Amino acid sequence: MNFDFTNEQKMIRQSIKQFVENEIEPIAEEIDRNHRFPRETIKKLGEYGFLALTFPKEYGGAEGDELCKTIVLEEIAKKCGATAGIVSVHYLPINLLLKYGTKEQKEKYIPKLVTGEHIGAFALTEPNAGSDASNVQTTAVLDGDDYVLNGTKCFITNGGEADTYIILAMTDKSKGTKGITAFIVEKDTPGFSIGKIEDKLGICASSTSELIFENCRIPKENMLGKEGKGFKIAMVGLDGGRVGMAAQALGLAKGAFEETVKYLKERNQFGKPLIKFQGLQWYLVEMHSKIESARWLVYHASYLKQSGKPFTKEAATAKLVASETAMFVTHKAVQMHGGYGFMKDYPLERMMRDAKITEIYEGTSEIMKIVIASQITR
Repeated sequence: MNFDFTNEQKMIRQSIKQFVENEIEPIAEEIDRNHRFPRETIKKLGEYGFLALTFPKEYGGAEGDELCKTIVLEEIAKKCGATAGIVSVHYLPINLLLKYGTKEQKEKYIPKLVTGEHIGAFALTEPNAGSDASNVQTTAVLDGDDYVLNGTKCFITNGGEADTYIILAMTDKSKGTKGITAFIVEKDTPGFSIGKIEDKLGICASSTSELIFENCRIPKENMLGKEGKGFKIAMVGLDGGRVGMAAQALGLAKGAFEETVKYLKERNQFGKPLIKFQGLQWYLVEMHSKIESARWLVYHASYLKQSGKPFTKEAATAKLVASETAMFVTHKAVQMHGGYGFMKDYPLERMMRDAKITEIYEGTSEIMKIVIASQITR
């Protein structure tokens, strides 16, 4: 495999680094402190084309490759894990609409999503359907030309802020996972409301909420894919989503590492810069080695996705390793900053808080191990 970046990929990295420096880094601490969703940033990302990278030109896309998208998420996460998480989840419904949507659905929804005019969300998780994604209780019953949705979703990233939601609901309980169907639901649909907005440990600028459906009527043409194929659609979406979350984790780790190297060069103790102490150098070597290992797992999963090859195992492996790397590196980074690492004047404590969720959402580390084991033992 050729690991050289193309000129396009190099240009994308330089462009998004500049955007992050100008638009994201200056507000990262403020939006975390105030739990403020940075909608204006998402809109600007769309205006600059960063939300359209891998999608067809006919829907407003730029037809770039998956590694370009991975690079964007990685660079955003170096300075703001919350914004990277928002964007990663935003990509998910676009991918599903592109793969499973009708021509009419694609034309209606994708152009507004890739420009950032609308924000997307994906809703599978419920109080009793988290890691056990097959235990969906939200129902969708056909009534004339409409489906009527009833139920509650929880822990939905971009919930309350999104305009377009992909909802998984049970259309035939007797069929188990083959009775789950995917639907497109717009934010102002009668019977659809936002419940509790979660107060979280990290990614505080990212909105996470309940979704409540009470006799919510949506037209039959809002079914995504075929009836009973929702579970498969969800699993395909999660494979792609895990690559995005792995890129988020990679960026958090890299960002914390870069902050630490900078600090160790500037901070003097016992008459010399901290960077000269061998014990701290060894910590840096451990951090660097884990980051580089995670990087190529993430890039490889992106390459396989772009190539149209199976990547379930590689996506889960990348997410498992990158998320655990993010926690290891941010924890060490806080420690190496000493008391300053514990203070909100420095970004390290935020990075460590943001890193934790990467081991949990889009499938916990334990679920990743189950997925990987199922692939290597069959």
